[in-house]
Amino acid sequence: MSDRLARARATGVLAVLRAPSPELALEASEAIIRGGVTGIEVTYSTPDAPAVIRELIARHGDAAYVGAGTVTTPEQAAQAADAGAEFLVSPGTLPDLTRAMLDTGRVVMTGALTPTEVMGALDLGVDVVKIFPATLGGPAYLGALRGPFPDAPLMPTGGVKPDNLADWYAAGAVAVGAGGDLANGASIAASDWADLEQRAARFAAALSAVRG
Repeated sequence: MSDRLARARATGVLAVLRAPSPELALEASEAIIRGGVTGIEVTYSTPDAPAVIRELIARHGDAAYVGAGTVTTPEQAAQAADAGAEFLVSPGTLPDLTRAMLDTGRVVMTGALTPTEVMGALDLGVDVVKIFPATLGGPAYLGALRGPFPDAPLMPTGGVKPDNLADWYAAGAVAVGAGGDLANGASIAASDWADLEQRAARFAAALSAVRG
C-alpha cells in the first residue's frame, strides 16, 4: 500500500463540494467537517477554488484533507498545488493534463469508467483511479473491475450513500467520493448548515461501522 495514499485511506470519504461562491463553499466545508467528514474536494465549479483551499488549510491544517476537484487544465493543477491542495482530481484522464497534475507532486486522482480507461490512467501513473460516474454500475461494477485490476487503487464517485458505503468498501474501494448525498447543492444554496452537518454525521457513522 502506497504511503502516498495513507491520508486518503485514513480519511475514507471525500466530500465533492460545488458551491456558488467562495463564502458558501467555506461555510459548507465547515459544516461537513463538524459532522465528521474531514476530506474536502473543492471543485473548480466553485468560484475562486484556490482561495477556498488556501483558507481551509489555514483553518484546519492536517486535521482536514483538502484538495481540488474538476481539474481540467494544467493551469488549474498548478494553482491548486500552489494553494496547498494535497490532492488533485480530474473527471477524466487526458494524458497531457494528467502529466501536469503528476508534475505538481500532489496525489493525483483521475477519472475512468471502462477497463480501457482504467488501464490508461494506471499507465500514466496516477495514484488513484476515480471510477466515475460510479452510479452507473454500482458496487457490483467496482467489484467486477477488481478481477483484472486486483491491486489498483479505485475510488468510486457518484451514487455513494451512507447506506451503501459498506458495499463500496466490500467491492474494494480505497476511498469514496460523495457529492449530492453529502455536499448537497440545495442545502448549500439555502445555507442549511445543520442539514449538511447531519449528512456528514451519517457518512462518518457509516464509515466507522465499515471499519468496525
